[in-house]
Amino acid sequence: MGTYSEAIDHLKGAGLRPTRQRLSLARLLFADGHRHVSAEELFQEARNADIQVSLATIYNTLHQFTDAGLLREVPVDSGQSYFDTNVDHHHHFFVPETGEVMDIDSEAIGLDDAPPPPDGYAVERVDVVVRLRKVD
Repeated sequence: MGTYSEAIDHLKGAGLRPTRQRLSLARLLFADGHRHVSAEELFQEARNADIQVSLATIYNTLHQFTDAGLLREVPVDSGQSYFDTNVDHHHHFFVPETGEVMDIDSEAIGLDDAPPPPDGYAVERVDVVVRLRKVD
């Protein structure tokens, strides 16, 4: 999504009004293919691109994009999440020391023995985050 026209279509297609800030953030998020980004990283990218936006607006926009199906939130630790532009079903590796998040194909993790949900509930989706550490 390199042009404003593409960004406008992307936002409108998700049912979001294409405000100036949403358009600017969408172009940062979706310009270079799939990626994982924290709110703080996106805030720094916005500052580097001379986009005047507060960290609170970044958080609000990321959650609006997630609610609209444009992003997927990947909680990696208590209070720490990354936002994934790849909304297809898949899992993640996470390296706490570097903050790196990498995709794992959904077929690579078998969940055949997952317990059935309690009565009155259905499984919406299963998210697996595999934490990695560097070995010598």
